[in-house]
Amino acid sequence: MKPTIDARGLSCPKPVLECKEFIEKNKDVKEFLVIVDNEASKENVSKFLKSKGFFVDVSKKENEFEISARKAKEEKEAEKSEFKCEYKTDSVPKREVKRKDLIFITTDSIGHGDDELGKKLMKNFLATLPEMGDTLWRIILVNGGVKLAVKGSFVIDELKKLEKMGVSILVCGTCLDHFNLLDKKEIGETTNMLDVVTSLQLASKVIKI
Repeated sequence: MKPTIDARGLSCPKPVLECKEFIEKNKDVKEFLVIVDNEASKENVSKFLKSKGFFVDVSKKENEFEISARKAKEEKEAEKSEFKCEYKTDSVPKREVKRKDLIFITTDSIGHGDDELGKKLMKNFLATLPEMGDTLWRIILVNGGVKLAVKGSFVIDELKKLEKMGVSILVCGTCLDHFNLLDKKEIGETTNMLDVVTSLQLASKVIKI
């Protein structure tokens, strides 16, 4: 019987941390199973396991996901993907970053008093961010901020422009799941709190919106 990690009922980033601890304690493990009970945890755990050189197969049983992990015989066989703090995609150019300035966005508008004005300010803010130049490293969207990254968002063009410049955009998976927006995300990398905390730690400066 495969070793099993029961991560049901655990919120982000605990399922990923459980897997991380298991792998560190069982360095010779070849196969194991992870059980989670939400879409965000399924995505985050799968991405983490792939980054560690495991083949991943996911099956759904009622409201749960069983994630089967199998170590590749050779590292090149694994579907490798960067899990932490290095966002890479063929569509995003590599660039030198002088400093790692991070924009931490927690809402879909700026300020209080008038929501329509707040959204105009947010659009203008994102449109002006390229003026930061090579110091702009990463944008993290959490809570209501994840609504900016979904299909039909009023700032999707501004975010796409930033991504094409090479700016990393991380979108909280737990937040998307809370708002039932996981399948509507159009831009950015679905992420978890472990990535968020590590990014904040690595950033030269954090600007919170």
